[in-house]
Order: sequence, then C-alpha cells, then structure tokens
Amino acid sequence: MDHWDEVRTAYQVARQGTVSGAAEVLGVHHATVIRHIDALEGRLGVKLFQRHARGYTPTESGEDLARVAQTTEDQLQQLVGRIRGRGSEVSGELMITSIVELSDLLVPVLTQFKEQYPDVILRYLTDARVFRLEYGEAHVAIRAGTAPDEPDNVVQPLMQLRVGLYASRGYVEKFGLPKDEADLVNHVFVANDNPESRAPFQRWLRARVPYDRVVFRATDSQSMKAAVCSGAGMGFIGVTEAEADPNLVEMMPAKEEWAAQLWLVTHVDLHRTAKVQALLSHLKAAVKDNDAKTA
Repeated sequence: MDHWDEVRTAYQVARQGTVSGAAEVLGVHHATVIRHIDALEGRLGVKLFQRHARGYTPTESGEDLARVAQTTEDQLQQLVGRIRGRGSEVSGELMITSIVELSDLLVPVLTQFKEQYPDVILRYLTDARVFRLEYGEAHVAIRAGTAPDEPDNVVQPLMQLRVGLYASRGYVEKFGLPKDEADLVNHVFVANDNPESRAPFQRWLRARVPYDRVVFRATDSQSMKAAVCSGAGMGFIGVTEAEADPNLVEMMPAKEEWAAQLWLVTHVDLHRTAKVQALLSHLKAAVKDNDAKTA
C-alpha cells in the first residue's frame, strides 16, 4: 500500500492527540511524525489536523482518514493473528481470555498445559472487555452466561461453574445461619453494585431479598469475596474457590440455578490449529477429571 507509513502515523496522531504520543506508540522520533503528517497533507492537498497548544485535533478529512486507517489496521491485526496461529507445532504464543473470576479455576489447569507443552508461551488475558477473536486478539475465549453468537466463531460447552452462598466464620458467630429462604431478609449481603446484573445467582437473590439488604456493593468478584471474608455479609462465591478457604462457611446448600454455564469459543480460522486443539482437549480433560473426582 502506497504511503501506508504516513497514513498509519496520521491514524495514531488522531488517536493520541499529540505528536509525542503517536511517536511513542510507533517507536519513532517526533520529527518523523511531523514529517509524515506534512508530507501526507501536501500529497492530499488538505489539512488533516488543526494544530494548537494542547496537541493535534483531526479535521473532518482527518477523521475520515482515521476511520479508514483503523479498519485497515484491524484487518492487518486479524491477518497477523491468523498467521501466528497456523502450523502443526504446539509452540509460540497462545492467548486465552476469560473473566477474572475464573482465574482461580483456570490458572492451575493452564500451568499443567504449559508443563506438557514447554514450547508454548501462554498469555492469559482477563481484561473486562470482550476480546475480538476475529481480529486475532485471542486464540481461545472462555465465556460465562448465554451461548455467544458471534458469526464465524466455534462455540462449545465446557462446564457448569458451581456457585454457593457463603459468609465468614465471624459473621456466622454474630448472626447465625439463615433458617430458610424466608429468613434471608434478616441477613445482610455482599453483591454486585448493579442490581440488574444478569448473573443467575444475582437474579435469584434479587427475587428474594430487598436490595437495601445488600449493604456492601462492588463491581468485581475479588472485592466482593474480600468483603465476605471480612464479615461484611453473605455473598456468592465459586464453590471451588470457597472450599479452599477455611474461613468461609456455606450458608445453605448450593442450588443448580445459581450455576453459570461456561463456553469455549474459538474463531473458525484458528479452531483447527494444533495448539488450539491441544488446549481445547486439555481443558475438556481437566473438566472430566474434576467431575470424576467429585462424583
């Protein structure tokens, strides 16, 4: 593509808003950024940016160019992700993504996989955003909830994530165990700050307890677990994670309707690669082995 370096530079200036920011992202000198912008504006015969004391603001033409450049950049990233995933060897980078709540469950399994395939470099990504498999941002995604329905993805069920209702031993000493579901209104809870959360256990709680009984609210599972362990109230925690903590007491038998379905998601272009198939087989075997131990 003619003059792609200049277009890519303009795209980064539009994203970063400053020459220095674009230079840092691109790994070039700021003078190179200025030279690329000046050359591109001269070639196109239009101003792409308005210069001011705080940086560069794209003009309407600059915004049009940035949109096209972003699409091209995304497509190039997709191509790179696919090329990296090809080959018959179980080696190189293997990117797995999930919500951070699954890390206690997945990290030991991924560590075992790494021991079996020492030539693999594992990248376990737990950002809140959904990674785009079609752009090569991850090889395998493990997602919770309803079945993902993005086109060109291969979706397979992995397991049910069992969830229980727990409190600290200190909480139980103060307030005791709930006698039954009707007694839950006499207790206090730790839960998600969003009362409309779609998590199945959250919906179950919302149907039985006024939201003002949720006295400690947070946006991530680690903070909620810490609050439960500190005695702030009862809360929902993954059974595997809770059973490893002697300070936690199960407040009532876990219900099937609290469980969350986990899905394995891969892009069709990478699904059959050796390292993706090896990881999928390893994850499924780990689930089967765990089921056999708990049966």
